[in-house]
Amino acid sequence: MKHKTALRPLAYQPNDLELHKALKQAVHQYLRHKNDHRFADGLTIAKMGFLVLICLGCYWMSLRQSTSMAFFGWYFGFIFSGMLLIVNVMHDASHNAFFRASWANVLINRLVSIPLGLDPESWRVRHAIFHHTHTNISGYDPDIDENGVLRQTPFQQWKPFMRLQHWYWPVVAALTFPWYIWLVDWLDRAGQTRVTERLARKGITGWTIFLGSKGSHFMLALAIPTLVLPKSISLPVIVMIYFFCQMIASLLFVIILVGTHWAKAKFFEAPEQGNMPHNRYQHIFATTFDWHTRPTWVGYWLGGANLHLTHHLFPHWNHRHYPELSQLIADVAAQFDLDYQNLSVSELLHFQYRYLKEMGVTPQNSPGDNDQ
Repeated sequence: MKHKTALRPLAYQPNDLELHKALKQAVHQYLRHKNDHRFADGLTIAKMGFLVLICLGCYWMSLRQSTSMAFFGWYFGFIFSGMLLIVNVMHDASHNAFFRASWANVLINRLVSIPLGLDPESWRVRHAIFHHTHTNISGYDPDIDENGVLRQTPFQQWKPFMRLQHWYWPVVAALTFPWYIWLVDWLDRAGQTRVTERLARKGITGWTIFLGSKGSHFMLALAIPTLVLPKSISLPVIVMIYFFCQMIASLLFVIILVGTHWAKAKFFEAPEQGNMPHNRYQHIFATTFDWHTRPTWVGYWLGGANLHLTHHLFPHWNHRHYPELSQLIADVAAQFDLDYQNLSVSELLHFQYRYLKEMGVTPQNSPGDNDQ
């Protein structure tokens, strides 16, 4: 699994200057009109505080239960609110879009990631550096790396059982968090993936911070419940509930983020010379959707992750701006004949399902044909 050679650098074509100027002018006018900035405001910080209180409150209540079902209910609230902290806080802080100071973003990332257990530094590299720069490019975007179970792109190996992947994909999506928390994060830190070379802190310092975060998660999520809960809630039950809650949170997370790119159904191979045939704006519109929620407050608590094209165009803006930015993008896209769409939830799920079903059909001249 170790990446011994660096990936060939990729270059996009120059952006359309008129489109670039139109987008920049629109957002600058927006900020001037509101006399605002692009980072989190008081209400966003208060939302973070509220989610932290909910997370800790559910955790405290879970430790006071005497039955497995009651423990499961409160513990799920703990894990689910931990996932909401990821999409509302860590997602922005990884792009230095929560606080102005970089050190504050790093610190808050470390703290809010503890309930769920993801390593925030590995996440930052995978998401902010690799995924955003190389969205839906085979071999470059870690979100679509070949896993042997799910065929996510036309360039991956096909296996006969993948004809059913449009039915079993939720199981794979649900296993994503446990897979990264308990394996991939460790491989990243141990120098076994391409993420390692981009980590901010390596060596003893990096390992100390990493082990401190992972140890804090283990103590909070597993060790303390095992020590505090009555013997009627056994260790195997606690572990089972832990993984089940993580799997539910993982499924929701994958639908929200990775599934948006599945729905767009545009994937690319890296050109041999490293020069992409289009510019970065064209690439974002080709690989990403916005989608809306009903009621709209659901999108608010998802940290604006539903407005995913908006996030890819303006990753260094706090999510509180996304509803207004998405409207500005729609207006500018119409002027330049760009394919901007804002899907409903049902449309998003339909496109995800349809694409995965198409990828599961026996491909013609696919890498897997030689193995059959």
